[in-house]
Amino acid sequence: MSLQCPRCNSPKVASFHHAMKVGAAIGTVGGAARGVSAALAGGQAGALIGAFAGPVGITLGSVSGAILGGLAGGVGGCALGAQLGDTLDRHVLAHNLCLLCGHRFNLPA
Repeated sequence: MSLQCPRCNSPKVASFHHAMKVGAAIGTVGGAARGVSAALAGGQAGALIGAFAGPVGITLGSVSGAILGGLAGGVGGCALGAQLGDTLDRHVLAHNLCLLCGHRFNLPA
């Protein structure tokens, strides 16, 4: 389905996704921070498992847990933030612009 301007019925419409980009960025930072925090809190488990390899194993277990937790949290936060931003773009903000008549509009609910 291609978009058409509701005013002039032109198919030349540009869509802007500002809220989706901002939501994805904020979600990534928040999710990564939450993931690292949870991984550091659970670093005791990594340290216990790595204890079999000695001090190096404890350090590597804690650091790898924090890195993986941050990556997993960042991906989840990015996806959630992008979905929220996309919903805002589509139904709240006028994110479509007709390139012929200059009319700004959003999608019907």
